[in-house]
Amino acid sequence: MLIDRQEPIIRFEHASFGFPGVMALQDISLTIHDGEFVGVIGPNGSGKTTLCRAVLGLMAPIEGHLHIFDCACEALRCHHRAKIGYLPQKGVVDRNFPVTVLETVMMGRYGALGLFRRPDAKDRKIAIDALAHVSMDGHQDTALGHLSGGQQQRVFIARALAQQPKVLLLDEPTTGLDITTQHNVIELVQQLHEELKLTVLLITHDINMIRSRVDRLVLLKTKLYAAAPPAEVLKPEILREVYGKDLVITEKDLVIVEDYHHHH
Repeated sequence: MLIDRQEPIIRFEHASFGFPGVMALQDISLTIHDGEFVGVIGPNGSGKTTLCRAVLGLMAPIEGHLHIFDCACEALRCHHRAKIGYLPQKGVVDRNFPVTVLETVMMGRYGALGLFRRPDAKDRKIAIDALAHVSMDGHQDTALGHLSGGQQQRVFIARALAQQPKVLLLDEPTTGLDITTQHNVIELVQQLHEELKLTVLLITHDINMIRSRVDRLVLLKTKLYAAAPPAEVLKPEILREVYGKDLVITEKDLVIVEDYHHHH
């Protein structure tokens, strides 16, 4: 069965988000298709977090429309939310917090179960399968706090996969990881995208890390500046307009100056 790549899965139509007088995202029209791998970039405060919250159904547009899985979901309490696997920005896991890897991934089943059903053997199998997809199935009884940052990130990706989502939404998945681990995490995401035919929405400030992997880049700064294949978006004139003097372009890479210090 061929997947119709053109089936819209997330559709912003002239959608604005924020509060009267304070626009976080303005007049966004953007369609993300089933099976696409999309990177979302833009300066700090550009609306990336708002886009994330909108897709998760935590914010309704104050103008225009947002359709997800062909449902306007204005009530924002739609069963479709379970079809979005979400990897939040990585917090620090307390070493002494007594939760195991498998327990963490099982939490992904609760969102998918609805409120009243207790997880059973089938849910446990789904969770273990999710761990296998991220190569962490040997660690199911390990305390989450005893893992490295990269391993924890894999477990959180498995928790999102345990929902059996259609869309994987990742918010700055490489922050706070060393460079090798960053590459490994992005490579894993690419692999999951291909193997599980997921639609992936990856919010990042690390353009160089994803530019060769994504189908399209979405460039935001309150407005939508571009949504196109990376080669069309990563042009000096477009980037200068959005990043201004914070952008340094070398032969091989783009350096966004602010990214070196904003996470401390």
